[in-house]
Amino acid sequence: MQFSADRPIAPQQLRECPGCGLFQTVPALMPATIAQCGRCSTTLHRTTTHSLDYTIALTFASLVLLIIMCTTTLMSVQTAGIAHSAYLFSGPAELVRRNMAELAVAVVFVTVVAPLGKLIGTLYVLIRLQTAEPPLHLRRVFALTERLRPWSMIEVFVFGVFVAYVKLGDLVHITLDAGVYALMALTVLVIWADSALDRELIWERLKGQDPAGHTAASTIGLAPEAVGCEVCGLVNMSGPGEQRCLRCDTVLHRRKPDSVARTWALVLAAAVLYVPANYYPVLTVMQLGAGSPSTIIGGVEELVSSGMYPLALLVFFASIAVPMLKLVGLTIMLVATQTGRSGWLRDRTKLYHVVRWIGRWSMIDIFMEALLGALVQFGNVITIEPGVGALAFCGVVILTMLAAETFDPRLMWDATDQRAAPIVAA
Repeated sequence: MQFSADRPIAPQQLRECPGCGLFQTVPALMPATIAQCGRCSTTLHRTTTHSLDYTIALTFASLVLLIIMCTTTLMSVQTAGIAHSAYLFSGPAELVRRNMAELAVAVVFVTVVAPLGKLIGTLYVLIRLQTAEPPLHLRRVFALTERLRPWSMIEVFVFGVFVAYVKLGDLVHITLDAGVYALMALTVLVIWADSALDRELIWERLKGQDPAGHTAASTIGLAPEAVGCEVCGLVNMSGPGEQRCLRCDTVLHRRKPDSVARTWALVLAAAVLYVPANYYPVLTVMQLGAGSPSTIIGGVEELVSSGMYPLALLVFFASIAVPMLKLVGLTIMLVATQTGRSGWLRDRTKLYHVVRWIGRWSMIDIFMEALLGALVQFGNVITIEPGVGALAFCGVVILTMLAAETFDPRLMWDATDQRAAPIVAA
C-alpha cells in the first residue's frame, strides 16, 4: 500500500471480502489510499482527502441542479414551422400515452426518484452527523441511500440525451436548453461527490460506541459464526435465529439467500425477453405518412450508413454487447459455481464486478427513445413512436441488474474450497 499523508484517518478493522469471502485485517489507512483484498483484489476500503463539509457542498449543489433539470426544458426542435420542447417528464408522459406506462415508471425512477432519494438521504445523513449524538435512524437512512446507488443513472441519462441530439440533427432543427446544461453539470458533480465521500468514515461515525469484536480480529476471523454485513461491511458475530447488523441494522446472511437459484431465474427471464427486445422495433419513424420501424441492430446499421461511426459504436456497445456480456458472464459464473470449477477464480471475480458495474449503461437506448418520442411529434411531416421492443429491452436491463445484485461471488470460492477439501483431507 502507498500512503499519501502524515497520519492515518481510518482505524484498523476486520473485513470480510465481498468478492471472495476471505476475512482479513485492513490496516489503518492514510488519506487517498485504497486497500484491496490480498486474494482477489476486490477493493475493501478507499479513503479520501476531503472533509464532510466539502461533500455536503457538492451534494447540495447536485440537489439544486437536479431540481433545475427537472423543471426546465431539455431540448427544443423545429421543422415545417412547428416547434416542440421537451422536459424531463415529457418522455415518460409520451410513453404513458403509447400504453407503455411500465417503461415510463422505470425511466422516472432511475432519472428522478432514485437520484433524488440518494441525494436527499446523503445530505440529511451528512448534516445530522455533525451533531454530538447522531440519531440511530441515520444508519437505516444511509443504508437505503447505498441501495439506491446502482439505480441512480444520471451519468447514463446524459449519454442518452447526447445520442438523441445527434440522431435528431439530420431530421429537425434542434436547440439545447437550460435543462441539458444543468444535466451536464449535475453529472460532473454527482461523480465528484461520489468520489469525495468516504463511506467507511460515515459508518464509523454512525456506529457510536464499538459494538465489541473489533479488537479480537484474529479470533473472529477464524470463528464460523463471523458474518460480514453486505451493506456496511461490519463483521458481526451471528447467533441462532435472524440476526441484524449492529451498525446498520441490516439482516445478516453468511451468503445471499438462494443466490444461485434466484440468479438463474432472473438470467433465464432476461434471456427470454432478449429475443423480443431484438426482434420487435424499438422505435418507428413516420415521415410523410410512411413508416420505417427500426430494431436495435437496425438502428446501429443506420448510424453506420450515415457515417456516425463513434455513435454507432456507443449504441452497439450499450445495447448489444453489454446485455450479451451480462447474460454470458452470469451464466459462466453460475455454471462454474455449481460445478466447483477452480480455474480463473480471480478473473471470474473481476468479471462479476464488471458485470455489476456495466449493466446500467444499457439504459442509454431507453432514454434516447423516450426523448425522441416526446420531441418528434409533427403529424404527417415526421413522427417518432417508441416500439414494444423498447419495453422488452428495458426488462432485460432491469432483470440482469437484479441478477448481478442477487449473485454472490463468494460462492465461487466456497464451491472450490468444498471440492478441494476431500483431496486435502486424503
